[in-house]
Amino acid sequence: MPQSPERRAHVLRLIAALLLALGLVAPPLPSFAQAAGQVRVKIVKAGLLLGGGAGRGVLTYRGKTYPFKVNGLSLGITAGATIGRLDGWASDIHDVGDFAGTYSSVGGGFALVGGVNGVHLRNEKGVTIVLQGPKAGLELAANISQVTISLR
Repeated sequence: MPQSPERRAHVLRLIAALLLALGLVAPPLPSFAQAAGQVRVKIVKAGLLLGGGAGRGVLTYRGKTYPFKVNGLSLGITAGATIGRLDGWASDIHDVGDFAGTYSSVGGGFALVGGVNGVHLRNEKGVTIVLQGPKAGLELAANISQVTISLR
């Protein structure tokens, strides 16, 4: 049985209203402009009061890998030497070039032969890196750190 034009228009308006309502309550998708990247870093640290560290890592961002270098200094209570491998995420990246820069952190840690390391860093471009992973060595640290990341 054919429907009247008014009935068809009413059904189409109802479908359009339902689709609009679903679009308003659906969770937002992450913006392509601010993508997250996976980060892996290997770092060696040593110090007594003033500490230093260096390492290398890889950022996987939008399907591509970008190797980088890490250099850092810490000031505070630092004693010992460790080797660590950290894995995590970098967020709020608008462009891969935003990942490079100077990051700051306040933190601490302890390792006696082995331990777990975690760090939360943020740079001047708003990129945040959260990393964690095992470390080996002997270290006692409570300090302010500044880390410089440069893409290779």
